Amino acid sequence: MKSHLLLFFTLFTILTTTTILVSSLPSPASEINRKLPDNETIYRVSKQLCWGCIGESVQFLFAHNLVRAAKWELPLVWDTDLERYARWWAGQRKSDCAVEHSFPEDGFKLGENIYWGSGSTWMPTDAVTAWAAEEKYYSYLSNTCAYGEVCGHYTQIVWKSTRRIGCARVICESGDVFMTCNYDPVGNYVGQRPY
Repeated sequence: MKSHLLLFFTLFTILTTTTILVSSLPSPASEINRKLPDNETIYRVSKQLCWGCIGESVQFLFAHNLVRAAKWELPLVWDTDLERYARWWAGQRKSDCAVEHSFPEDGFKLGENIYWGSGSTWMPTDAVTAWAAEEKYYSYLSNTCAYGEVCGHYTQIVWKSTRRIGCARVICESGDVFMTCNYDPVGNYVGQRPY
């Protein structure tokens, strides 16, 4: 049964991404009457595009939903507003790559996981794998983390009422990687179990 669920999540993610991409393509009729942009316009627009963003978004979403599927939780959906917020925060960290949350301590309005990796090769699946690895420190029976360990990244990923996600990855000026994911509704309520 679990393999069927995994196949469903994979197909859902691929079909959703394909539908979004195809629906955003212009019709051939509108292309005929449109003037081609000049080189300056092409340059300005291309600087604003994030060429790897769609692939990274799919990686973030798929990796999260695999972890959730293991606990029989509903899959998350990608939210462009959360993605924009995550991109903004990753942009703020580009100059220093500091491992800091975007909210003040105890002031979280969204769930948020952050990740830092030395070097530029760290990808979205690396961050989600590191967060999910905290499962070994979480005790469902006592609903606590092992003494001296962290498991809140993991519990946010599998939080039962969370439905939407948006993430971003940036290579900092130092050459290291900073990644952040935001979740809505927020999870990790004290005294509540994640699933």
